[in-house]
Amino acid sequence: MPFRTLKLHPSLLAGLKELGYARPTPIQAEAIPPAMAGKDVLASAMTGSGKTVAFLLPILHSLIARPRGTTRALVMVPTRELAAQVLENLNELGVHTPISAAAVYGGVALRPQEHAFRSGVDVLIATPGRLLEHMRAPYGKLGGLEHLVIDEADRMLDMGFLPDIRRVLRHLPARRQTLFFSATMPSAIVALTREMLHDPVTINIQRQSAPAVGITQAVYPVAQDLKSLLLLTLLRRGDMQQALVFTRTKHRANRVYEYLARNGIHAERIHGNRSQSQRTEALSGFKSGRHRVLVATDIAARGIDVEELGHVVNFDVPLVPNDYIHRVGRTGRAEATGEAFTFVSAQEEPELQAIERAVGKRLPRVTVPDFDYAARPTERLEVPIAQRLAEMRSRKGAERGRSQTKRGGPSREPHKRGSSSQGGSGRGGSPHGGSSRGTPSRGGQPRAGGSRPAPASPGSKPAPAGGGSERTSRPGNKGRRNTGFGRGGRSSGR
Repeated sequence: MPFRTLKLHPSLLAGLKELGYARPTPIQAEAIPPAMAGKDVLASAMTGSGKTVAFLLPILHSLIARPRGTTRALVMVPTRELAAQVLENLNELGVHTPISAAAVYGGVALRPQEHAFRSGVDVLIATPGRLLEHMRAPYGKLGGLEHLVIDEADRMLDMGFLPDIRRVLRHLPARRQTLFFSATMPSAIVALTREMLHDPVTINIQRQSAPAVGITQAVYPVAQDLKSLLLLTLLRRGDMQQALVFTRTKHRANRVYEYLARNGIHAERIHGNRSQSQRTEALSGFKSGRHRVLVATDIAARGIDVEELGHVVNFDVPLVPNDYIHRVGRTGRAEATGEAFTFVSAQEEPELQAIERAVGKRLPRVTVPDFDYAARPTERLEVPIAQRLAEMRSRKGAERGRSQTKRGGPSREPHKRGSSSQGGSGRGGSPHGGSSRGTPSRGGQPRAGGSRPAPASPGSKPAPAGGGSERTSRPGNKGRRNTGFGRGGRSSGR
């Protein structure tokens, strides 16, 4: 069935033709007609099935003939990368239309995003935290909204965005069309759909926990300390031309990236500790082919769309089966083919078994010829936690020793009621957290005498201090309040 049978606007058909989209995917064929008819849609389909085009085309079709200057559509996504990706897809599909759009997420300046609100771009693509930050301002009103899309809803649930979504809903018109897309439908998401949707058309393309068709999956059993060497071996042998590599933590992502770079592999990394400009540059370099490997945490599992990405490598086995599905869904997109390799140590077998139960089959095990599985690792990606704790205690002990030496090495006297030692509490030079120089106490009143006391004679006891409290507020904390805003693109932080 070609796209023209869906009765889309000619400008959109022209854009689809230039992009090389000849016919809709199953989710597009089922979701576009009811969405174009103005109905709410609840769609569950695996990652990589074409959900983005499925909700963008009906919205663009609806907005082409509408007056400009009012934001009529909002797309909410969990991460900055996904927001940028959706905006890119929208601009490609709407290249022959007058529709304007903007992405709103954290990690970048507020002013350009404020301009998008004030000018009334047709479509906003936003992460919940940054969107709420704008909604606190007088200009951040969306009273003309007609279409709301919740994309990757299950990922937003995983990232703790459910309360933010409910806050956003309180600022939106009750009469609107809602399109709700998710790869899986856990119970909390189902409950949210009951609150948001009115008599929706329900679409379930495939069983919830299943990678996209066309992905070849394989497991590589290997010792934890040899994973880096195995990855390097596969890259050098040419088994993978370009690969997206997922690690469990930001620290491991950095170490894998550094290991590959030292061994001559063009690589970059992307995770929550990288600035937005660094993340954008890394993703752009990977998409253009400048970087052969992109090492990422799960922040990128749903925000990377690379044409013809051949390989995804789970350097670490994900703890949750759904994360496995979304990771491997970065390849084999839009009915293309790809390969997903998972490195599994003996300690990770329970997580692998949970994944195999979720996908409904045992994944094939692969042994790499000529790879020395008994090799002695040259380095470790992570220092064992017991060693890290011992090193931390050693550093703190050394710091205490240096501090004590710097003060002249006073011995610690047992605390006596009604008196204080000359060192005071150790934090501020007095047992009351203030200075011992007669400066004002916490209550703002000067200490007795109001002037600097004379040095005590040897052997004499200091006079007891009166009033005050041992708990003092640190400078800069007075009046600080957690507003709950400013977490835009929290995926951004993961």
